[in-house]
Amino acid sequence: MKHSTFVLVVLCLLLTGSCSLINSDPDNVNLTNAYLESEGVFILNEGNFMSGNGTLSFYSYDSAKIYNNVFSNVNNRPLGDVPYSMVLTDEKAYIVVNNSGKIEVVESNTVRSLNIIPGLVSPRNVLLIDNQKAYVSDLYSDHVTILNLETNTVSGEIDIRRSSEAMIMKEDKAYIANWVAGNEIMVINTITDVVVDSIEVGIEPESMVIDENNTLWVLCNGGWERKNFAELIGINTETEEVIKRYIFPLITDSPSCLRINGNGDTLYFIDKGVKRMSIEASELPETALIDESDNAFYKIGINPVNGDIFITDAVDYQQKGYVMRYKNNGSLIETLQADIIPGSLNFKVLPDPQSE
Repeated sequence: MKHSTFVLVVLCLLLTGSCSLINSDPDNVNLTNAYLESEGVFILNEGNFMSGNGTLSFYSYDSAKIYNNVFSNVNNRPLGDVPYSMVLTDEKAYIVVNNSGKIEVVESNTVRSLNIIPGLVSPRNVLLIDNQKAYVSDLYSDHVTILNLETNTVSGEIDIRRSSEAMIMKEDKAYIANWVAGNEIMVINTITDVVVDSIEVGIEPESMVIDENNTLWVLCNGGWERKNFAELIGINTETEEVIKRYIFPLITDSPSCLRINGNGDTLYFIDKGVKRMSIEASELPETALIDESDNAFYKIGINPVNGDIFITDAVDYQQKGYVMRYKNNGSLIETLQADIIPGSLNFKVLPDPQSE
């Protein structure tokens, strides 16, 4: 390292405890990336479409700081065009880069690149089936892609005859949402990789969760043309029957980003702010837990351990946005600047040593 750079790094560390030049020295990767080994939240910043300026940030609970440009600092290259979603395991993370048509496979504790899975059409989400297999949904393909996680290659396709978006699994069944102009949840047997059923829901099911009672909740935004009312639907995962249906009051309502808490008994979603709803509620909430005010709420995430609510603010979808952390009661803890269009939030929770 050059003498001037060394002096600057030392000054930054002494004065602030951090530095915008973190990871500038590849020989000190383990030292400068120590914050990645703590519990925290990965934030995918989508960047501007077709600009290839998507990035990865990490909020560390240990330091209560956000670290931006994590991937590029570690790997000395850009992440790609529109990093959209991410799945974490104890050892690896799979980052879906939508418009680049690839999945980046990295170490979860260092973000060091391990592999790239290329050749996908317009990948959206990864669903881990087991240690050897995963599914990938796709915006512009009629197939769900099957990945071999041991070789990090495409091993097959499942023809569902429609595009796919959100995915979730219960035992040996994968539920795949047909998002754009769709109104179905496709059910795939994860042992045989065959479509075994479909469930009709509202227009454009865009996010799903499963609660403590094994009810599959599907948030349907009604479509961008606003010709249909948005709906929140509950499905019995044993019978595949719709058992609950809540219709949003206004045709202009366009809810998004359904999430659930760690106990599996409380739902959260964006709808003119962040709204909270018990899974036993008889009607939709009328008022927001967290008011949107002049912000542009884009994505939310609920810490599965302490219930903290994280919200991304995309501002004008052109400049750098923000990540806001709230207590479970809706009170603001802090606001941190991320990068352009902060989106998907992914929680890194360390294993409980007492459970090992």
